[in-house]
Amino acid sequence: MNQTPGSLPVYLQIVELLVRDIAANRLIDGERLPPERDMAATLGIAVGTLRKALAELQSRGLLERVQGSGNYIRAISDPKSVYAMFRLELIGGGGLPTAEVLSVERMPKPADLPEFGSSPEGHRIRRLRRLSGKIAAVEEIWLDGSYVEKIGIEELSESLYLYYRDRLGLWIVRAEDQVGLGTVPDWSPGSFGQPVGTAIPLITRVSQARDGERAEVSKTWFDADIARYVARLK
Repeated sequence: MNQTPGSLPVYLQIVELLVRDIAANRLIDGERLPPERDMAATLGIAVGTLRKALAELQSRGLLERVQGSGNYIRAISDPKSVYAMFRLELIGGGGLPTAEVLSVERMPKPADLPEFGSSPEGHRIRRLRRLSGKIAAVEEIWLDGSYVEKIGIEELSESLYLYYRDRLGLWIVRAEDQVGLGTVPDWSPGSFGQPVGTAIPLITRVSQARDGERAEVSKTWFDADIARYVARLK
């Protein structure tokens, strides 16, 4: 596991991977994790990096470290995650989300999008999404143009919501998803694996900021052979 520009630090990537495995019940309450050296080798990271990740999990109440015995999962009802609103998982559950930005452009909002924001323009962000390295989806996000004049590709992090919060002071607090059927868009890269025009599941999301304003609209086309849409009620 490595770190690319804009990605989370490696230890936080491990944290997010384990949090999603807990949410997917791949790791259950009371389960003992493998010995740290074995676990670090499996993940391809240094033992020190793993221990930093485990310490973070412990601080969130998701791990109990028992001296001389090992590390034990403590599943809680609301594990905090920067990907809390990312609903795609691998077919088998979990999977660390990563994003490859394909393009960023400020332009007039298309007429076929749901109404959002106050500006006639928006920032169109197109990305390729992976789950633990497997290409799972392509997405097109429209952020209302009133929040920032220009966005550079190099500014964006793996989690757009984290970028919004840290760089723009914009907190996305709720979202409404509609899941239906769409077709692979004509801008989709060949690496996606599904030909342009193929019918696949489509998620249309309208996201709201803390002030109640609709700040963002996104469309995500996902490969149902790789990923599934999951919403857990607690």
